[in-house]
Amino acid sequence: MKRVLKLDGVHNFRDYGGYAAAGGAQIKPGVLWRSAQHGDASDADLTAIDALGLKTVIDLRGPSERDAKPCRRSGTFAAQVFTYPEETAGLALHTEAADGVVSEAEARAAMMRLYDGIAFRGNLVPMLRCHFEVLKRNEGPSLVHCVAGKDRTGFAVALVQHALGVSRDEIIADYMLTNVAGNIEARIAAGAEQIRAHRGPITDATIRVLMGVEEDYIVAAFNAVEARHGDVDSYLADVIGVHGAEVEGLQMDYLA
Repeated sequence: MKRVLKLDGVHNFRDYGGYAAAGGAQIKPGVLWRSAQHGDASDADLTAIDALGLKTVIDLRGPSERDAKPCRRSGTFAAQVFTYPEETAGLALHTEAADGVVSEAEARAAMMRLYDGIAFRGNLVPMLRCHFEVLKRNEGPSLVHCVAGKDRTGFAVALVQHALGVSRDEIIADYMLTNVAGNIEARIAAGAEQIRAHRGPITDATIRVLMGVEEDYIVAAFNAVEARHGDVDSYLADVIGVHGAEVEGLQMDYLA
């Protein structure tokens, strides 16, 4: 299937369905989408996004991020957009991780620390719950995004894929697509500008570590969940409020 929607100004826009899932089924394609922010969308991008028939958008950014880069929308855009009234990260996680970082090794360690706690961030968990509530309503195609569409969005997507029965290897493979989906050099350039504006001089190699993804990051998030809750299903029930019967309902709605 064609997974990545190549757009001019919206990076990392892709379908996270289509994977083999529970009971030998497959996630329906064309209904579960993820991306980076839409503030730089071209008019052609808006037309392409409208063609997806989105009914809901879950914007994981906080208010300062939304104010800094409001999403562009077409005049006919009709999806319901869900946001959180408080900061969910203050800065995009890769920008937050850059604080005090100089070397690639320091950047990697900072990203690992962020992922170790991503499942328990007090102002992100409500939006993870919101994401699942929206999906349970099954009103049509949905989109989840943050700034770069890789950290908060990556974890949110990983949880949904897990609930739908996607294997851990496939979840990781989808997460790693961030490094090839869209124009990564443009994303790195944009990230470099933002990071240097907040943190001062930092090498291009270090920025690449912050702006990309590594398998160890998402593995660290799963390991932290399993260390505290035993398994991801228990985390979904205890923290996100998605229990067994609701997981079965999601599988009925999104698997074919």
